[in-house]
Amino acid sequence: MKFIEQKLAGLYLISPEPYEDKRGIFRRHFCQREFSEHHLMVDIKQCNISENTKEFTLRGFHFQSPPFGENKLISCIRGNIHNIVLDVRPESNTYLKWQSFELSEKNRLSLYIPLGCANAFLTKQENTWVLYYHSEFFTPKAECGIKYNDPMFNFDWPADPTVISDKDANLPHFNQLYGDLNGANSNS
Repeated sequence: MKFIEQKLAGLYLISPEPYEDKRGIFRRHFCQREFSEHHLMVDIKQCNISENTKEFTLRGFHFQSPPFGENKLISCIRGNIHNIVLDVRPESNTYLKWQSFELSEKNRLSLYIPLGCANAFLTKQENTWVLYYHSEFFTPKAECGIKYNDPMFNFDWPADPTVISDKDANLPHFNQLYGDLNGANSNS
C-alpha cells in the first residue's frame, strides 16, 4: 500500500498495490504492520458498512468528541462518493481547513481520517457502499456533527443532497457549537 500524506495534518490517502492475474484482482486493504510503520491506527474496535440505495445521499459531518475521538479508515467498495474531511482540532496547524476526495470502487482508494476531524460524504450513484474501520467504539454521548452546508466553510459539493436524514439535516453550524471564529472558509 502507498500512504500519501495530505494537506490536513494526519490525513492520508491510501492507494493499494493490487495483484492481477486471470482470476481477477487481489489487494490488501489493511495491514497492521504497514499502518504501524506510518504511526496510524493499528487497533480496530469497530467496522461498519453504509449501504446507500440512492444517488446524492448525504451522510455527515460526523465525529466523536474527546475523550472518545476516533481514527477512521474509509473506503468506497461499491459505487462512488465525494468525501470531505474538516479539521476541527483547535491545536492543529490545519484547524478549520477542509479537503475533498473522490473515492470509488474503481479507484480503490481509502482515506485515513485522524481523530478530531469531521467527515461527510455524498454518493454520486445508486447502490453505493462505504466501509469504515474505527479505532474506538461508537459512543452516543460523544456523537457530534456539523451541518453539511455550513456557510462558514463554503464546502464544494458536486450536487445538492436529495436524501439526508433528519438528524444530519438538523445538525448545527460550527458557530453554534463553538462560537464565532474567523478564517474558517478555506479548503487548503
